[in-house]
Amino acid sequence: MSTTVMDIHQILKRLPHRYPILLVDRVVEMEKNVRIRALKNVTINEPFFMGHFPHRPVMPGVLILEAMAQAAALLSFASMDQDPGDDTVVYFAGIDGARFKRPVEPGDQLILEATIDRAKAGIYKYKGRALVDGLVVAEAELMCTMRKIA
Repeated sequence: MSTTVMDIHQILKRLPHRYPILLVDRVVEMEKNVRIRALKNVTINEPFFMGHFPHRPVMPGVLILEAMAQAAALLSFASMDQDPGDDTVVYFAGIDGARFKRPVEPGDQLILEATIDRAKAGIYKYKGRALVDGLVVAEAELMCTMRKIA
């Protein structure tokens, strides 16, 4: 059984995303400035399954990448020396080397991993992986930027 480093209430305080686009349910491991391990429980109730695909529900790859980016954003915020405030968000800036190894289906527990490759001047580069049952289902290099919003 995993311990909880951040529960859904703490995640909601940090990320601006809300249903149906909030894709991180819990953070189970985090090492400041290094790595994060979070999870997303995938259920048939997800709105995207109505159209992707009605006869064989599969989580869209772009949402798996978004889930990895949200986990990475949580790591970025946790790694800061001081709280950036509620007016700071992390935007997706780029993706390289995205690969999808197998479909993610209802009932799967998606484990999201991100490690910081580089952080400089509010721009972060991560290596991300998504796993189900210990097998890699997707991986990518993610680039995000932290910005104040008006």
